[in-house]
Amino acid sequence: MTQGERVREVRKSLGLTLEKFGEKIGIKKNSVSQIENGINNLTEQIAKSICREFGVNYTWLTTEQGYMFEDLTDQQKLLKYTGFLLKDKDSVIANAIQTLIVTYEQLDATSKATLEKIALQYIDNLKKSQ
Repeated sequence: MTQGERVREVRKSLGLTLEKFGEKIGIKKNSVSQIENGINNLTEQIAKSICREFGVNYTWLTTEQGYMFEDLTDQQKLLKYTGFLLKDKDSVIANAIQTLIVTYEQLDATSKATLEKIALQYIDNLKKSQ
């Protein structure tokens, strides 16, 4: 499989259009298409952008050795995905997360402790209902 074919595989596995994929790594959709189709080579800069933005394993992308995505713990995946979401300034979800974080940081210690108790009870109830 060529590097371009691996780029296509990454994009499709993420469910992104050429345009959305390109936006995330700072190139136009026609440039993504040309890389995928082997017209243009995958540059070092674009490869690093793909890996940084989507958690792709650089070695796999450039040599096909290893796995497509980095081997991360569940918490690392959550943090990375949250960071990915927060970069999208037009996202309703990103705005909600940012507002929640700001609101939480404005609380006093007692209110934070109360909110933590509520969250833990919610998680416990959710586990019981499954």
